[in-house]
Amino acid sequence: MTVKNKQKIGYLPDEVPSLGKLILYALQQVIVMFPATITVALITGFQVSTTIFASGLATLCFILITKKRIPLYYGSSFAYLSAVSAMAMAEGSADQIAAWNATGILPPELISKAQFGIIMSGFVSIAAGLIVKKFGADKVEKFLPASITGSVSMVIGLTLAGNALGDFIGIGKDLGGATVLRGTPESTAWLIVGIITFLATCIYSRYLKGLLGQLPLLLGVLTGCVVAAVFNFAGGINLFRAVPAEALAASTWKIGDGSIFALPAFTFPKFSLTALVGIMPIAIATIPESTAHIYQLDIYVNDVAKEKKKGRYDMVSLLGDNLVGDGLCDMVSGLVGGPAGTNYGENISTMAITRVFSVPVLFVASIIAMIVSCFTPLIQVIYGIPLAVIGGIEAYCFGAIAAQGIAILIDKGVSMFDSKNIAVIALVCIVGLGGQYAFGGNIPFFGMDIPCVAGAAISGIILNLILTLGDKTQA
Repeated sequence: MTVKNKQKIGYLPDEVPSLGKLILYALQQVIVMFPATITVALITGFQVSTTIFASGLATLCFILITKKRIPLYYGSSFAYLSAVSAMAMAEGSADQIAAWNATGILPPELISKAQFGIIMSGFVSIAAGLIVKKFGADKVEKFLPASITGSVSMVIGLTLAGNALGDFIGIGKDLGGATVLRGTPESTAWLIVGIITFLATCIYSRYLKGLLGQLPLLLGVLTGCVVAAVFNFAGGINLFRAVPAEALAASTWKIGDGSIFALPAFTFPKFSLTALVGIMPIAIATIPESTAHIYQLDIYVNDVAKEKKKGRYDMVSLLGDNLVGDGLCDMVSGLVGGPAGTNYGENISTMAITRVFSVPVLFVASIIAMIVSCFTPLIQVIYGIPLAVIGGIEAYCFGAIAAQGIAILIDKGVSMFDSKNIAVIALVCIVGLGGQYAFGGNIPFFGMDIPCVAGAAISGIILNLILTLGDKTQA
């Protein structure tokens, strides 16, 4: 086989590209991971540098935990956004919430409480993985059927609609110490930037092909920032944000004033019953996503293996290990102060396009991500992204989460004429959306405040178990 043919066919999980290619492929994986993972940090108020570091560290641990057999990259998940926000609003004092709104950074005390819920959510994925390893994937589907996972995914996206539209339009938001008012040039510029960011992201995801087609979020952000820059230079309206002093001050260690190099701001988890109840159950929404990624990998990897005349790589048999690894990654990320996450479809798509499924590539990518997180100039650029741009990205991403919930229902063939399915989906939607719009995200329940998404998930599971009693076959 010639070198040219080998380059065309690609690399299997246990194969190692030459050093130069290894680094380039790894950089590409990091770039692909950046947009969504960074967006999660900016929305939730987690430290950006810590989030990037946690993503790399968790990926490194995943590779080692799964014995270098599964080529997947771990990144922050949008599924937890509403749960983390609801927890922060329930647990935070007025001063802490005000500081969060002013700086865009969640106070360390609230991050620590969220960390506890994130770490505990890892047990859900680990339990699912152990069940799969012991009894098979069908046992998990009986406890968490698509009627629950799909409807919970829909609720997650739709409960975030208010956040997306608020950031998209910008009325009432802070802009350089002043409030954006309706009908002002600032509000007009804000809305135009949000609209262009949203439309550009949609167009890029629809029409771009190849590697660029896998970077619609990054390109959408760049487009929005260019438009914001035009308003800044031509109209004197500055939508860009300054880096909060709290971001650098919270660094664990830095060289000099930290303007070039600073370690991320690591925090330790702190017990919180609200975080436990509100964040832990959200892991059930990431299980079907993580499962689907393994099935995708099985198809892609074995297509390359067939062309290279290698033996079959049974990726599906590693589903249990994948879920266990996913859960442990949540624990690792939560331990250092990063958001909860899952393995990334963007990285899988990039591997499918380039046909590079080499685990060593992802190993190097995880190291690069941790190194990048320590360079302050890059973190400053990320923090400077206008909130109008983030709003445009949120409108796209949050709506996509809801759409993916519908896709799960369709893909799994959930019958909408089955009385049990209708009852479960109805309860999940009413509890989730009703809790968001009637009670602001936290439902008063026998003296406790239950985050609406968690309440929806738990309610759906309980009702499904009740209605399944006596069934001999799965509906």
